[in-house]
Amino acid sequence: MKLLFVVFSLLSGLFLAPKLVKVNQGQPPSKDVKLYLPDGFASVAVVDSLPGSARHLAVNDNGDIYVKGRRELPGGMNWALRDTNGDGRADIIMNFGTFKNEGPYSTEMRIHNGYLYTSAETFVYRYRLLPGELVPTAEPEVIVRDVDGPREHDGKPIAFDKEGNIYVPFGGPSDACQEQNRVPGSPGMKPCPLLDSNAGIWKFRADKLNQFRTSHGVKVATGLRSIVGMEWNTRDNTLYAVAHGRDNLNASWPNFYSDWDNAMLPAEGFYKLPVGADVGWPYYYYDQQKGKIMLNPEYGGDGKKVCTDPAIIKPVFGFPGHFAPNDLVFYRGNQFPERYRHGAFVALHGSTIRAPYPQAGYFIAFLPFKDGKFQPMEVFADGFAGLDTIVNTSDAAHRPMGLAVGPDGALYVSDSQKGKIWKISYKGNRSVFGTAQLAAMRKRQLTATNIKTPDPVKDNLDEKRVMARGEQLYMQYCRSCHQRSGAGDGNRYPPIVRSEWVRGDSSRLINVLLKGLQGPISVSGKEYNNVMPAFQFLNDQDLAELLTYVRKGFSNWRSGITPEQVATERLKGQ
Repeated sequence: MKLLFVVFSLLSGLFLAPKLVKVNQGQPPSKDVKLYLPDGFASVAVVDSLPGSARHLAVNDNGDIYVKGRRELPGGMNWALRDTNGDGRADIIMNFGTFKNEGPYSTEMRIHNGYLYTSAETFVYRYRLLPGELVPTAEPEVIVRDVDGPREHDGKPIAFDKEGNIYVPFGGPSDACQEQNRVPGSPGMKPCPLLDSNAGIWKFRADKLNQFRTSHGVKVATGLRSIVGMEWNTRDNTLYAVAHGRDNLNASWPNFYSDWDNAMLPAEGFYKLPVGADVGWPYYYYDQQKGKIMLNPEYGGDGKKVCTDPAIIKPVFGFPGHFAPNDLVFYRGNQFPERYRHGAFVALHGSTIRAPYPQAGYFIAFLPFKDGKFQPMEVFADGFAGLDTIVNTSDAAHRPMGLAVGPDGALYVSDSQKGKIWKISYKGNRSVFGTAQLAAMRKRQLTATNIKTPDPVKDNLDEKRVMARGEQLYMQYCRSCHQRSGAGDGNRYPPIVRSEWVRGDSSRLINVLLKGLQGPISVSGKEYNNVMPAFQFLNDQDLAELLTYVRKGFSNWRSGITPEQVATERLKGQ
């Protein structure tokens, strides 16, 4: 009891006093991108940019919007927006209440039973919302605490059932539970020790404070490496989630998977999760092209061996690889045509690791609900990226992140790049909406490079390029995170362009590749907290070629690295 008192006392000290900062009072409508929507739909920018970017969002019954930011700012990572004149654009924008080290994967915003629930990397907490109040004045209350500390796949979306429970995922801090995380060829551990306390969803009481996974939570689903979007479906009274697949099949297992395989696999699943569901990570992945659950190569798979365990469930729908489904909402509003009633909108944040093929995702998908079943994906909103072919993730103007339905039935979409928020409304005749109004979006689904299945040859951006050895190695091992441009993805992976880590002490840089690196670190003034694997399996010559390519390129303009320098640092570490 004394230990719990100390823990809760420390916990209460994490919260900073609310500091309200008025940062914006309306802007002229933005024209930076054109959204493609089915005929009859229109969009307006609620706000063009929120400092610190935007993650998930929620809309109150009175139309007030609450947004979770990505970066800590004076005043807080939570945003409150209000439209006072009814033009669809927020003219009061304020940020509020934070606590220390909330982290870049802070995620959720939900309004439930008069409370605003939100999450940090290691907390789920809530504010009491009083009628008429835009910014909560009540002190925040911690609902769930993650005692393990920040790690990979630490987003914490939440969902509520009808029985007073809240559901919280705890991600698997690994790519495939390898003995050496993300090191090519490293075998997987079986049984995977992470499955006991991670890689699943736990159920807690929604109104009980200071709950811990180990002593209060009940695990209801397992085999889920990374979840950023969840929702309770009132139609069948069941939890649903959209899950991210593992990474870099081609870089880790080039004997079994080509660059094209890696671009398409594994599927990102839209899952129905009854109690006890097992999705199969880290042993298995879903191949949406074959419609089969496959054995991961870390556990003896070769791209052909299928799962023989009948307990592993298939997704309701498998999005192509690396589309990054980051939010999910079931449409229960009345504004949109009947076709959308009870269907699922999914925000596809967009890939980072599809090279040498164009990056994909970056749109809003819709899965109709018909005859008691969800139907295959169709494109609802596209154009967020602002360009036809996305080569580097950082090239995209916007990346759709969060979804919410307002009291009038409009759909709200947040953006993780610049913090833009759109309100999408239906302006047409609901009674005549049908095939003709969807024709242009169906054509786009088959032709847009960020959506269609890439041609293995024609869409390969490197097909005719001749590359030196250092560039070849960079493209194989580094491009998926740091991007072809070296600019990183702006969120998880840091830039190497004009980076002090690349330009600085060469021995430190060599050791980053020999030993790997785990955050938090600061790069070009921004904090990052992710895992970079060790590349000690590369020989001295290859490491020197790779590092020389990085040091001399990407506007770093520094001297190269010799094999002898690599050998010296490798010997020191033995």
